Amino acid sequence: MNVEAKAGHRRWLLSLFAVILVVFALSGVFDRIGFGYTEQGVKRALLTFAMARGLNGVISVAQGTEVALQPAGVGVNFTPGQILDPVNDLVEWFSWVMLAAATSLGVQQLLLHIFSSTGFNLVFCVTVAVALATLWTPRLRETHYRVWAVRLLVATAVLRFAVPFVALGSEALYAGFMQERYQASTHSIEQATENISRINEGAAEEADDTTLLGSIKRMYESAVSSVDIQAYAERYQTAAADVSEQVVNIIVIFTIQTVLLPLLFLWLVLQLLKQAVRLRP
Repeated sequence: MNVEAKAGHRRWLLSLFAVILVVFALSGVFDRIGFGYTEQGVKRALLTFAMARGLNGVISVAQGTEVALQPAGVGVNFTPGQILDPVNDLVEWFSWVMLAAATSLGVQQLLLHIFSSTGFNLVFCVTVAVALATLWTPRLRETHYRVWAVRLLVATAVLRFAVPFVALGSEALYAGFMQERYQASTHSIEQATENISRINEGAAEEADDTTLLGSIKRMYESAVSSVDIQAYAERYQTAAADVSEQVVNIIVIFTIQTVLLPLLFLWLVLQLLKQAVRLRP
């Protein structure tokens, strides 16, 4: 096969590939899938953010709830919920991570709107037409315009399809490797929130029980058993036993999905753009 025949095959392949890209761009099939995936991601991040704020709220209530005991007739007030202070610090960071994740997904949605808009599709179609014209017009084929036209075609194609493929890859990674872990972690955190809330309610009821019967009950309990001021603290600690681990699991999931993976795709996009700039006749 001579050089001219090989060049003709390359022109046909590039032309066919360009036409396929135009069909996908105008049909918007990848854009609709990308919008759906990013919408699911935003909702998931916001629900997790609300869950984090709810856990932060019940821990804050626990830290401010005083439990009163009367060993040997001497009043003692303590706040066993303070044992959750390290967990509360982590949960506050957790809520900020979730807000950042939702913001990152919102930025992806905005970029999807921009690069799937009618205006950008028109620019992409014009770029394809110019590139094909320089490939198939003998007078232009031997000039430097052909190289610049192909460079522009590659650059606009990368911009047009990069964000939808980021959404597709991110959701595929989540569905394949992260979904079960995310669901298990959120269930554990919700259960811990309910348990801590119930302990808070019990502590508040005990503190508010100022009736004669309540006083007699506390005096009787003080007389017949040793007062363990760590009892409530241990209950709180048990309720939040694996919260830190589950919070870290979710942070890892959203960090990979909304930070590391988009950065990886951004690096790949930059590499493709560099290769487009380096194209030679």
